[in-house]
Amino acid sequence: MTRTTTVPTGSLDGDVMNGLLPPELRTAVPGPRSEALVDVLARRECPAITSRRARRAAALGAAQDDPIVWREAVGSNVWDADGNRFVDLTSGFGVALVGHRDPAVVAAARVQSERLIHAMGDAFPDETRIALLDRLVGIAPPGITHAILGLSGADAVDGAVKTAVLATGRPGVLSFGGGYHGLSLGTVPLQGYKAAFSDPFRAITNPHVRHLPYAAPLDAVREALAHGDIGLVLVEPIQGRGGIRVPPEGWLQGVSDAAHAAGALVAHDEIQCGLGRTGEVWAGAPAPDLLCVGKALAGGYPLSATLGTEAAMAAWGASQGEALHTQTFLGHPVGCAAALAVLDQMGDLPTRCAERGGRLRGSLEARGFRVQGRGLMLGVALDDTLRASRALLERGYIVLPAGMGAEVLALTPPVVLSDAQIDGFVDALVAVA
Repeated sequence: MTRTTTVPTGSLDGDVMNGLLPPELRTAVPGPRSEALVDVLARRECPAITSRRARRAAALGAAQDDPIVWREAVGSNVWDADGNRFVDLTSGFGVALVGHRDPAVVAAARVQSERLIHAMGDAFPDETRIALLDRLVGIAPPGITHAILGLSGADAVDGAVKTAVLATGRPGVLSFGGGYHGLSLGTVPLQGYKAAFSDPFRAITNPHVRHLPYAAPLDAVREALAHGDIGLVLVEPIQGRGGIRVPPEGWLQGVSDAAHAAGALVAHDEIQCGLGRTGEVWAGAPAPDLLCVGKALAGGYPLSATLGTEAAMAAWGASQGEALHTQTFLGHPVGCAAALAVLDQMGDLPTRCAERGGRLRGSLEARGFRVQGRGLMLGVALDDTLRASRALLERGYIVLPAGMGAEVLALTPPVVLSDAQIDGFVDALVAVA
């Protein structure tokens, strides 16, 4: 297939390179090139991965709209294979908090890629990994002193669970309804988002997992912990995929107190809500024993971390020459360099998120919408988020539903979202809601 459209390149300047432009649609959504590419995708990708109209209708009897196929992104803008320009209110699942193709991230990755692309994980570390660990622990909540790097959010949660098993000698985990902690074999039983994600694998996953509703009464939390087999309480301080839900004041403190009284550790899953997105570096208080970070950490490169207290991490013991928890790409040098460029922005990033989130929330509430969440992690309550999200895409705005019943429209945009992009989105939402 030949390229038939022209889209921005790194040589352009101004609003294009800053990603501050409004939508511009040249074709129907999806356009002909996106549809042709999805035809290829349908022939090669497992049918369970990407939602596709004709293929799913034929195979499952369930009509779905074809996706657009991304080609380029910068700032808050995304261009598809047909040259259509969109405003991204998801920041690519929350990854591009500092903006797609952030100049500092690109520069750091370019320099590192010309020096060292791959090291040897637990055998021979490189300089960027050491620098990142030091910087990351330096911004962690009080008491956090050590970290294990990974590549995905699921890696980070796996690391937390394994740490808790070693530290407490208990296999059990207490998690909460609506919680989404990844879909690796280790994290599948922990998620409380949809039973369909875990039921097929129930026989080969951790049987010692209990679930309570998110923000459940503390008496219920204490009762669940009373059996003595729970070594870890895993919680999102603000739920993301579960519906942008904020727990009541004092609930996290109560959960922490109950867990520690029962001899369990507490892990905060801040993979989506952490690193400034909610207007604070970390969304949850008090400080947990373990902290899972990812998504925005490396500005688009796959990187995550399990952070922990000295006491929790000491449970692993010293390396005897073969690490108990590692992988080939542990501490990937380019990802670590990109993450350092993100952390360079942490001084004012939370304040910028609070300001941009306040502007977006105020604009929505002024038009009569009910909004929940904090900072740039917001949910808009709508009657039909599935219809609205598709209608918004056809107007040039990328959004996603959230919640177990898709009851809210999730907004997790880049911090570089402009006033004009906010106003245009709110106008579009009024038109389709």
